[in-house]
Amino acid sequence: MEYLHTMIRISDIDESLNFFCECLGMKEVNRYESEQGRFTLIFLASSSDEQKARENRTPLLELTYNWPTESEEPETYTGGRNFGHLAYRVENIYETCQRLMDMGITINRPPRDGHMAFIKSPDGISIELLQKGDSLGPAEPWKSMENEGSW
Repeated sequence: MEYLHTMIRISDIDESLNFFCECLGMKEVNRYESEQGRFTLIFLASSSDEQKARENRTPLLELTYNWPTESEEPETYTGGRNFGHLAYRVENIYETCQRLMDMGITINRPPRDGHMAFIKSPDGISIELLQKGDSLGPAEPWKSMENEGSW
């Protein structure tokens, strides 16, 4: 068995691409639009997996946007269509969380342990950030920071 991709539904392409590409540093490697099916599929890869993803189309994150009709608003997906979470390994959990906070991203579960944090996508998908290698030593402001919202 070979892992291919994880698909999540999105309600706003621009907002989601800003979050995943600008904030998290992912790269768009492929896009498919179906006029007949009225959907757009956008495939993203982490920066460290970009070359492999372009060659093998794996591992990828698939963003699925279902086109609204002219009289509809874009669909918003809530808990019933969600799943657990996505997880990504980062070089420095503290630097990553600080950069995300500086970009206006809420850190729902701060990296108090120097190892793990949670954030959410614009559509409420939980994303776990894990420190690469050994956990970093506890440090402020992280070790005193409370959880915010759900994760």
